[in-house]
Amino acid sequence: MKPAISIIVPVHNVELYLDSCLKSILGQTLEDFEVILINNGSTDSSGLICDAYSQKDKRVKVKHLNFAGVSEARNLGVDLAQGEYIGFVDADDRIEKDMYYNLLKLCRQTDSDVGICQLGREIDGKLINEKRDSFVLELEKLEALKELFKGILYRFSLCNKLFKKNCFHQVKFPEGRIHEDLATTYKLFSNANRAVYTNEIGYIYIKRTGSILTAAYNERRLDAFIGWDEILQYMTKHYPSISKECFLGFAYTCIDHMNYIITQVHSPMDQKKYLSFIRCYIRKYLWQILKNKTLPPKQLYLLTVLNVHVDAAVLSLKIKNNLLSEG
Repeated sequence: MKPAISIIVPVHNVELYLDSCLKSILGQTLEDFEVILINNGSTDSSGLICDAYSQKDKRVKVKHLNFAGVSEARNLGVDLAQGEYIGFVDADDRIEKDMYYNLLKLCRQTDSDVGICQLGREIDGKLINEKRDSFVLELEKLEALKELFKGILYRFSLCNKLFKKNCFHQVKFPEGRIHEDLATTYKLFSNANRAVYTNEIGYIYIKRTGSILTAAYNERRLDAFIGWDEILQYMTKHYPSISKECFLGFAYTCIDHMNYIITQVHSPMDQKKYLSFIRCYIRKYLWQILKNKTLPPKQLYLLTVLNVHVDAAVLSLKIKNNLLSEG
């Protein structure tokens, strides 16, 4: 009999955290699931931990790969998945004991293809989220896509979501790139008819030093703009009615990355190189951003300056950050 949910966990050199992660998954109040561990070229004891869990619990299945990347691991996991729904957990995070029970229940009650819970953030062992009154929101396809790009209720992260397997029809994670969530989640929502959101915290993202997205800014982070280029072309073609939200999300991404580059990249040559890369995409879409008339003047000014000259943008960003630090 096929399980209700397949939980895919890419694993690479996470021996310090993997046990806690797997205990949180196997301790779920929902028991009808399989766990697919993709050990992706680990050189520590992660692979041995995976094998040990598979011997203790028949719901755990392990595949060992030579290191290729998170996207490749997730693609293999989806191909192997037997469940009606698919979820993802990063091997250095954990989940609350009723996360998948609640999401599956909501999906079935509302006939939804996507279930979404609140993402919790843990720093130094403490949740930093504010406690709020619980609510559930049902969303048709366009509403769910609009909320994805607004980024208030939820964002592109895969791990706080549960997807019906048919959402993955003709959808693959981009191999050889990071920000694979960004490049994929909107397509999964596009394949869904309905979604349901609860603000109850289910997935706990644990901030750790040394991860790709918490390390100082590097060139690989620019993969986000390849993803956004694909997003904007796809969304303007298929969902022009929510183009305002899409271009606004892109604009804020540009501003965020510009600030990261100025504050985290110490080489002036690399600063200019990375900003020049972003500039190509700003030039491609600046007219659509201007036409929306929704971006605040200060942010619009920074995009316009970078569009004109990289050196002027560097100076403007440094002045802005100096004023903020003095204030």
